[in-house]
Formats: sequence, C-alpha cells, structure tokens
Amino acid sequence: MTDAKTLSESAQSVVPCADLEAAIALYVEQRGFRLDMIIPADAPRVALVSRDGIRLRLEVSTDHEAVAEAQPSPAGFVLRRTGDHDAWPVGRAGMQYRDLIPGRLGGRMIASHIRIPDGGPVPDYVHYHMVGFQMIHCRRGWVRVVYEDQGPAFVMHAGDCVLQPPTIRHRVLESSPGLEVIEVGSPAEHETWRDHELALPTPHRHPQRSFGGQRFVHHIAAEAAWQHAGDAGFEFRDTGIAAATDGIASVRVLRALANTTAAPVRAARRNHGSDVVFLFVLEGQLQLSIDARGTHALRADDACAVPAGADYAIEALAPCEVLEVSMNFAAS
Repeated sequence: MTDAKTLSESAQSVVPCADLEAAIALYVEQRGFRLDMIIPADAPRVALVSRDGIRLRLEVSTDHEAVAEAQPSPAGFVLRRTGDHDAWPVGRAGMQYRDLIPGRLGGRMIASHIRIPDGGPVPDYVHYHMVGFQMIHCRRGWVRVVYEDQGPAFVMHAGDCVLQPPTIRHRVLESSPGLEVIEVGSPAEHETWRDHELALPTPHRHPQRSFGGQRFVHHIAAEAAWQHAGDAGFEFRDTGIAAATDGIASVRVLRALANTTAAPVRAARRNHGSDVVFLFVLEGQLQLSIDARGTHALRADDACAVPAGADYAIEALAPCEVLEVSMNFAAS
C-alpha cells in the first residue's frame, strides 16, 4: 500500500499553479504521473503527483491577503443558514461542497453539505483520509460505496450513516441524481491519499477490525429503534458511533415526539460536556435558545455549532428531525 508518511517526507519539487484541477490533468493524463494526495477535499489547494521516483507538489498560487482573512477562527457559536452561502464549490471527485462551519472552529472541525446533482458513476478511486474522526450521513437520495474489510459494495439510503475510521480504504461508486450527504470530520484540513495497490472489495470481511482505535459503522435507519431522549418531547436513534469511537464522538438523529403544530416541544436546557455539539436540521423547524447569544429559528438545511459549556435549549416549532454530532477534540 502507499506509504503516506514516506511520500509526505520525501523530497518534492513545488510547482505553483493557478488551476489545480487543470494541473492535475496535465501531469496525470498527459505526462504519465499518478495522483497520490490532495488537501483539502472540499476545495483542493495542494496535490502530490509522482512518476519514476519524481515527486511533485502542485500548489495553487494564493493571494496572501485573502489567506490572512480566511484564517480559522477560534471555537465559538456558529450559525449557518441555507441562504448564507449560495455557491457550491467543486471539490474532490467532482462533488459539490457547502461549508457548514465557517472558520472551522480554529481548524479543529469541518462539516460539509455535499451533493452530486446528476448522479450516475462517480469518478472516485480507492482512497483514505488522515483523520481523527469522520462520519457521513445520507441526507437525500442514495449512494453506493465500498469499504476495506467490510464486504461487498452496499447502498446507503436517506437516513443511513457510516463512521469512516482513520485510514480505512474506501470508494464512492455511484449515486442517485440529487444525492446529498452531510460529512463531519476532525481536524478540519486533512490529507486524502490514493491507494494505488488495494482493490475493493477485499476478499475477507473483518467487521470488528480496529482502524486507529475505531471500528467501521454502517447505521441503517430503516432497521434502527427510536429511544426516548433525556430531553422531554424528543426521541432519538443512536448510530452506534459513540461506542465505535470510544467516546470521541456521538452521532444521533433527534425527532419531536408530539404533533408540534398543536403544542411546541421544548428540550430541557443543558450544559453539555462535549467540546462542541453540531446540529443540522434535516426537516421541519427548530428554535434554538443559547445563553448570551439569543434565540434563533432554524429551518431544514440550517446548521449550528454550540461550544463547550454553553447552556442551550431546542424547541420543535413543527415536526422535525435533527442530526446531532457531539465531539471531543482532545480524544481525536
């Protein structure tokens, strides 16, 4: 398999470029190089390519003033509404990305709303990520994927999610038109390495294999049981990610129990123990009240990040479902 550490530390010639995608096409398709790594996946700025012992680092020429303005901001309350960012930049494998946490909490966390409008085969390859935590929640449509040591390719449907433990090899094969997923990871910027040698699916299944101390999880929404939440008026389905990450992260889907058009359902206030709680409204309407930061109405596709120690409450203004990801950065 590709030794990412060896390639990262080996001698490289830096090649500045204005258009990274065009530069990759030039070196890979015309000059016989192979693509080894890109970073970051949502808006690639750097790529490593190699051929016959030659290693080149393709780097997008940057506006230093713009880079200074875009430096990650420290952890704090973040609110991202659907209309805040109309552009969907194209990232890795032609996927379109919407940034859900501007500032990336000081570089500690990224959350992306990713879509493939046209569907069909995805121009992906066997790859892995140098991450501490990464999960994918299928928002709309379906996507067929395959993972190292997890058996044949399978389809994720709306509501399903996976935990992608550190360095697990995987590949996106095809999707429905209008596919949308929510991806949450830490750290915010991490290397994506291509594995040129491993073929997927692998011949044997090892569902309990540890990857960096974590296990792969495939949560199937249609088979999951709803449980009563500690917050009155809500129930949840647990994805099993907390157990598989040994507490690095917890991922749940919350939904209001009652017909909230008749009587709004309010969750109990809490002072959570995680470094951050990320909320993404999957459907319906939600009101978020957070100390010293006011009250905010959230609709479908809105997101927020609540920092450690903040007391907050959620209230369902209409029947709703919410993706909740609680993270502990020190553990990751």
